[in-house]
Amino acid sequence: MLYILKKYLGALLMPLPLIILISFIGLLLLWFTHWQKSGKCLISFSWLALLLLGIQPIADKLLLSTEGPFNKRYELLHPKQTIQYIVVLGGGFTYNPDWPPSANLINNSLARVTEGIRLYLQHSGAKLIFTGGRGNNMISNAEVAAKVALSLGVPDKDLITLTEPRDTEEEAVEVEKIVGKQPFLLVTSANHMARAERFFLARNMHPITAPANQLAITSPLQPWERIFPSAYYFSHSERAWYEFIGSQWQAIKINKTQPLIHSSKVAG
Repeated sequence: MLYILKKYLGALLMPLPLIILISFIGLLLLWFTHWQKSGKCLISFSWLALLLLGIQPIADKLLLSTEGPFNKRYELLHPKQTIQYIVVLGGGFTYNPDWPPSANLINNSLARVTEGIRLYLQHSGAKLIFTGGRGNNMISNAEVAAKVALSLGVPDKDLITLTEPRDTEEEAVEVEKIVGKQPFLLVTSANHMARAERFFLARNMHPITAPANQLAITSPLQPWERIFPSAYYFSHSERAWYEFIGSQWQAIKINKTQPLIHSSKVAG
């Protein structure tokens, strides 16, 4: 029940629903009350927020606040590591058996899985652990990811699927049962890595961060790409806000008395 409440509340607190709600309240004030100035202010604020969150400089600056510490590839930080487990966290997915396996991984998931497979090919003897529950689908996120890995040549003997976890906190619990306290590669989206890492560190585990799916654009853009709002850049603002909300919720649940220890230190 708490999990469902968290999901619905989290969805309601996302930028687009909030902007629509504020705009709707402003319209109600304009049409049905004498608070005309307040209504105009709310509508103006909602449209301004929609504009600002949809332009590249603001959206990607917000996103870089979460991705920034994890922008470098794993190999640049840890050129030589003996790895036994590569953990790929679940993300967006669906399941249609008529589609190619990779088509069932949506949003962040495909980038995570392909990065996990790339790292697997660099570490002979390692096991790939995919996590993620079923939700409303026929099979779980972990099983869909495993199908993609199998289709790309990863042998079944090197795949482990954890099909029960519904969120990152539950993923950390299940991964610990297999990995224990030994160092392992943790693959998830760069913007999600800080929050994911904290869940594992809170269990005294030793994740080595291997970020994937970097989204914030740092290369030069054409002027019109920077000043015109777009749904693409608005989604970057949404992602940054989602991680901020998730971090606040995490802070309530995890009371850490010392600063976050980065993986490079605990892994040796």
